[in-house]
Amino acid sequence: MRAQSNLPAQSAERQQSVTAARLLAAAGELMTERNSIDISLSELAKKSGINAALVKYHFGSKDGLLMALLARDSRSEIENLDYLMRQPISPTEKLKLHIAGIIKAYHRFPYLNRLIHRMLYESSDKSAKEVSRFFAKPVFEIQRKLLEQGVEAGEFRKVDPMMFYISLIGACDHLFHGRTAMSPTLGGGVTDEVRRRYVAHMTELICGGILKASPAKNGKTAK
Repeated sequence: MRAQSNLPAQSAERQQSVTAARLLAAAGELMTERNSIDISLSELAKKSGINAALVKYHFGSKDGLLMALLARDSRSEIENLDYLMRQPISPTEKLKLHIAGIIKAYHRFPYLNRLIHRMLYESSDKSAKEVSRFFAKPVFEIQRKLLEQGVEAGEFRKVDPMMFYISLIGACDHLFHGRTAMSPTLGGGVTDEVRRRYVAHMTELICGGILKASPAKNGKTAK
């Protein structure tokens, strides 16, 4: 009887979770379609089919919704990075996969970096600390460890981890941040083909600056 008495409460919790997930999905879709993080609650209600008042109920405010969206999208990327670092492959291969993974993340969530900047610089100090805690700091620390592994393995030259973070994140984001202005040049927008070309380009660019040259590349005969 006691277990049965909990069923209505459990059902209500599941419904709340589904509603919150629908609101987050609608927010992400709107931002992607608009190529902007500036969306209104009325637009969100229309897109999701859910009363805008429920945003406050589930997230406290619009900023609370944005923070929850950022946390949702960031979580999967941090998990992917943690998994990558545990793989028995060379630092160079990890670096190449990391570059491809960052670009893929921005292809899936083209609003991600702009959302991070908004919560860091245009919201409260509390929001900025939260973003740093669950995204910026974990990514930076993983990249720092990867760079250290590469140096220890004799594959990377020493580089400033902060400069590496800024360069890689900024470069990988730009294709999707500026996609509206670049669409005429790209001739069809940021398609999968464009994404693959950008992965190849960024991999060559980043690796060209960080990997140590092999003896053969230095004009010596490789043995």
